[in-house]
Amino acid sequence: MTYPEAIHWLFSTQLFGIKLGLDGPRELLRKYLAFPACGVKVIHVAGTNGKGSTCAFIDAVARSSGMRTGLFTSPHLIDYRERIKVAGEEISEEDCTRHLIALRALCESLETHPTFFEITLALAMRYFTEKECELIVLETGMGGRLDATTAVPADVAVITPIGLDHMQWLGDTIAAIAGEKAGIICAEKPVISAPQHPDAATVIAEQANERRAPLTVVNQPLHGYTLSLIGTHQPWNAAVAMAALHAAGICLRYDAVSYGLSHTQWPGRFEVISHGPHRIILDGAHNPHAAAVLAETWQQQYPGKRPTLIFSAVASKDVRGVLALLAPLACRILLCPVNSPRALSHAELLEAMPEGNHAVETHDSFELALASAQTHEESILIAGSLYLVGQARAHLLGNTFQPSAQ
Repeated sequence: MTYPEAIHWLFSTQLFGIKLGLDGPRELLRKYLAFPACGVKVIHVAGTNGKGSTCAFIDAVARSSGMRTGLFTSPHLIDYRERIKVAGEEISEEDCTRHLIALRALCESLETHPTFFEITLALAMRYFTEKECELIVLETGMGGRLDATTAVPADVAVITPIGLDHMQWLGDTIAAIAGEKAGIICAEKPVISAPQHPDAATVIAEQANERRAPLTVVNQPLHGYTLSLIGTHQPWNAAVAMAALHAAGICLRYDAVSYGLSHTQWPGRFEVISHGPHRIILDGAHNPHAAAVLAETWQQQYPGKRPTLIFSAVASKDVRGVLALLAPLACRILLCPVNSPRALSHAELLEAMPEGNHAVETHDSFELALASAQTHEESILIAGSLYLVGQARAHLLGNTFQPSAQ
């Protein structure tokens, strides 16, 4: 089986959809010998926003401190292999293919076929063991209590800011969603939380108390360091990351922390790309909380400037809430479908537009929207969906885009 064939098989398993629960992933991890070895530290990160940036900070600082790290994140922006990194490097096509061949055979022997996400987790965990990782950083896929990543025993639980997202799966209140996210808390293991909405904070405190897990709430952003990631929220993410590393017992030297924080890479989150005479900013703000942070960051970085906004979104998101925050930033808004089976149509996107005198265009593809945006000299902001950001980033950098539904 070649790498393209292996990826084609893996992506075909998305037809099994999303299954929340731990019995399936535990069985797959057990049979694939993919649980972490004794002595390997695991930091597990859940939350609505800031998960990826926090994981990236943890990974970068741990590497600069001399540790061999495994980083598991989702979704990918361009290439599937972005999801699995060791020492900052993506898994190779050869290693990925080898594991997918073995996992396909294993999956065919199981009574219930594992999901795309469960297979990816098992692949990553076995690969991390092969590469003798000393620290594994796991980002939850969705929720926490029943997310496949929670099948992996963790040494530190981290909860980033919680907002309203994935409500059809996690509940329609902050407290309900917090209950799912706080499900990653392990008995008698440290918990690090970002500042939270009072309802979320109460739930986290209750669950930590019930499990006798020492809880630390980060109450101020990190100061005194240069951060490579842009945004007023990033010093908070960095502070949470440092608290998590400290809770894991990792020695933090100033020079290592300084280097790691200033060299952290997390594409697609207020990422600035120069493209000819244009300045293009990519940000996967796909819920109102993230959109509010993006709007604040834009006004801080480019006060008085109004970009052309290229926007798309997928079903089940609060698109109206996101557009209410982003539309006032823009001089023009270009709506286009994203490359996803869950993409919203032109009509659905237009219906979500807030009232006002917005200059709105619809385009049949991202490429056509970008061509229209580039007829003007304004900055271009591409936001609303990580799938759109991935498609845009691949186009701008000349890479091959691997669209994914999960």
